[in-house]
Amino acid sequence: LWSKQYNLYAKIDTEAARYLGFERWWGGHVNLNAEEIQFIVDELFVGNNLAAGRVRLSDGSAVDLRSIHSPIVVFCSKGDNITPPQQALGWILDLYEDVDEIRSYGQTIVYTVHETVGHLGIFVSSGVARKEHGEFSSNIDLIDVLPPGLYEAVFEAKSDETPNADLVSGDWVMRCEARTLDDIRAFGGNDAADERRFATAARVSERNLAFYRTFVRPVVRMVPPAVSELMRELHPLRLQYALCSDESPLMAPVSAMAEQARKNRKPVASDNPLVAMQELVSRQVVVGLDFWRDMRDTWGEWMFLSVYGSPLLQAAVGVDTADTHPMRRAGKSQLHRAFVDTRIAELKSRMAAGGLREAGVRAMLYVGMPRAAVDERGIESLRRMHAASDSARKMTLAEFKAMVREQFFMLVIDEEAALAAIPGLLPKEPEARRKAFGMLREVLSAAGEIDGEVADRLRHMAGLFGIDAARTKDAKVIGLSSVRKIEGSKAS
Repeated sequence: LWSKQYNLYAKIDTEAARYLGFERWWGGHVNLNAEEIQFIVDELFVGNNLAAGRVRLSDGSAVDLRSIHSPIVVFCSKGDNITPPQQALGWILDLYEDVDEIRSYGQTIVYTVHETVGHLGIFVSSGVARKEHGEFSSNIDLIDVLPPGLYEAVFEAKSDETPNADLVSGDWVMRCEARTLDDIRAFGGNDAADERRFATAARVSERNLAFYRTFVRPVVRMVPPAVSELMRELHPLRLQYALCSDESPLMAPVSAMAEQARKNRKPVASDNPLVAMQELVSRQVVVGLDFWRDMRDTWGEWMFLSVYGSPLLQAAVGVDTADTHPMRRAGKSQLHRAFVDTRIAELKSRMAAGGLREAGVRAMLYVGMPRAAVDERGIESLRRMHAASDSARKMTLAEFKAMVREQFFMLVIDEEAALAAIPGLLPKEPEARRKAFGMLREVLSAAGEIDGEVADRLRHMAGLFGIDAARTKDAKVIGLSSVRKIEGSKAS
């Protein structure tokens, strides 16, 4: 209501293009027919049936979000009062009992939570685009090779103190930290009382729709098409653009007035007292509008909780007021359970299959597990080693992704057996083992110092590799240091 227009007024020399670009996008209205909008409202907004697997296509097949095998990225913000994090991430709680179930479907879910940006700003804010969107797009490979599970993308500003800063592509270091369903529940909301309220709203909506179709729709269909088109053009969201367009006679003098204003422009200094007064008035207007907005939202929330939380209304529409079970829960498939059992048996039988690559990936996953995070610097170091290697047969990203998933599942299913099989996968030559262990150390140290349980696990892995970890620490290996030398010689 104020800030967007005032920002244009106060920065008229630089903001016009961005302002008009947003307005063209925001004013590009799309018409939906009755069936389309009714489906969206009934199935997604009010019914919220997508996560529960109750949305069916025209051929009768149900849409199951668990069937999505590509990584899922979720943007949300605490400043979004339309789709806050607990709503944007609530579908995960409807689908899964725990993270192990997410893994059983081979699904990777990555979410990021902004602290302040609003609903539209998540997608159109230039600040968000430079940070979150830019980092996600430049780290697609990182997301693609993550082991199945639930992660939160965390961003840290790159500085002179950032270890191995040359491995970071942008101004932020992206790290995907492992999360559990309890982290989503911690956002609040989505409890049993909320579920009953929304279920009540859905039942009331169904009855209102039945009344509308019986008594109102026949009257609406009697309106002539010309009148419908006139009503559409006179809608305030359309009319405000039409009145201010070049086609409006009221705007004819504006072009000449604007040109005259440009000729007589006399910008004032930023420390001008009138400019300071103008800023003060603007801030006061914003404070007043924010207060009104908060009061309006509080009243709206109180009304919703009171009306749809009423035991009388809930009983009237058939909602059990004492029910504490989830109102929406996706069904379980016995076929999926059988598939998982078969897959577990297959992975157990393949524990000792493979060679140095499988052993290296398994070791890297095992040693890095205590960190519960994957850093973009580790992936970048792997990429550089891959580019610098002279192997006759280089793995593709798809092959590497499949290997990471398989080795990760082996560790999850039976860690002891998976580790015991590593010595049998390694070559007999001590030099090849030292070289592989050195590369492992380089990748793990890309995100910072190796210490704590990670260091303990690395020493354990040195024993499995049959080498002296302390001696290998300073050994000459094809790792980050040599890759940097290679890149430096190419540049020179």
